[in-house]
Amino acid sequence: MRGRRGDRMTINIQEHMAINVCPGPIRPIRQISDYFPRRGPGPEGGGGGGGFGEAPARLAPLALAPPAALLGATTPEDGAEVDSYDSDDATALGSLEFDLLYDQASCTLHCSILRAKGLKPMDFNGLADPYVKVHLLPGACKANKLKTKTQRNTLNPVWNEDLTYSGITDDDISHKVLRISVCDEDKLSHNEFIGEIRVPLRRLKPSQKKHFNICLERQVPLASPSSMSAALRGISCYLRELEQVDQGPGLLEERGRILLSLSYSSPRRGLLVGIIRCAHLAAMDVNGYSDPYVKTYLRPDLDKKSKHKTGVKKKTLNPEFNEEFFYEMELSALATKTLEVTVWDYDIGKSNDFIGGVSLGPGARGEARKHWSDCLQQPDTALERWHTLTSELPPAAGALPSA
Repeated sequence: MRGRRGDRMTINIQEHMAINVCPGPIRPIRQISDYFPRRGPGPEGGGGGGGFGEAPARLAPLALAPPAALLGATTPEDGAEVDSYDSDDATALGSLEFDLLYDQASCTLHCSILRAKGLKPMDFNGLADPYVKVHLLPGACKANKLKTKTQRNTLNPVWNEDLTYSGITDDDISHKVLRISVCDEDKLSHNEFIGEIRVPLRRLKPSQKKHFNICLERQVPLASPSSMSAALRGISCYLRELEQVDQGPGLLEERGRILLSLSYSSPRRGLLVGIIRCAHLAAMDVNGYSDPYVKTYLRPDLDKKSKHKTGVKKKTLNPEFNEEFFYEMELSALATKTLEVTVWDYDIGKSNDFIGGVSLGPGARGEARKHWSDCLQQPDTALERWHTLTSELPPAAGALPSA
């Protein structure tokens, strides 16, 4: 830097910092792990910034890592059975331990939320009030949300709670993803998101409990399905399914599930229909819920006397009815009939909304036809089966009064 003759030479701050270097080894940036996550499990995977001697070995292989890895998507390949892994995100967000069990016989998915460790502090006292909520993707958020209790003032909560999904089929296991989120409850403001885990259900085997101990990850941003890795496909599965419904004229929108029981009673000479419960119904009201009830008809119905209706269950997407209806009829005549089951949302002062329906009979397809056939071939045996509700309104039901 130049100055006038006789003046003292001055050095600006940039030049001073450049020449006055502190002696000693150059250490990596403390938060370098935020940009270069560790991919593999092992004892070295649990540190926060790591020693400076380890930095070159970790950074070198990540220079060729795919973009998804640089964004924090430390997801194993589709075929890998990795149930626990570590990353620097875990140091900041914590880890979650849980069990999953798919009971094929009862069509249920059991989620046992055990405990979490090292959660990120969310409150001013350096602690959190954590709870866990789970969702099935694709699917309506409120229809399949389950939630644990809140544990107060802890970063290492223990829940030991069982959350159960009903009406889960092999098809769900093959293509759906379970999203598990850990959140902090705030009474005076909105609850805060801590971290999440997404588990493809295809990793489960029927009737075999699988244990997981996985690091929480940051919330996955919405991206195009083509650029997402396997762990990020949960929300994109829902988008692709909507696209198929819009583009394919033969595809019908799924509106939930219903558990029906059929039994032909020989002593009473008639069909006993049990409306047991529904699961994951479509929300029809502005509050995100419905007030569902079920109607049944036995077609053709020339006398219009085959209508039965359950009671209304208020503000729920997973109602339990446990009601039975009886149709007096000979077995030979029943073979030509079709049972129509429709689910409706009750509204005061206006027409009720159609949620979904299913038809069981000789003209049905898939599980609906098999259920009907098994009922006629096995008299005096109660057969319970789950059926998918679709948005197709039966032609006869469209002309019926909303009540």
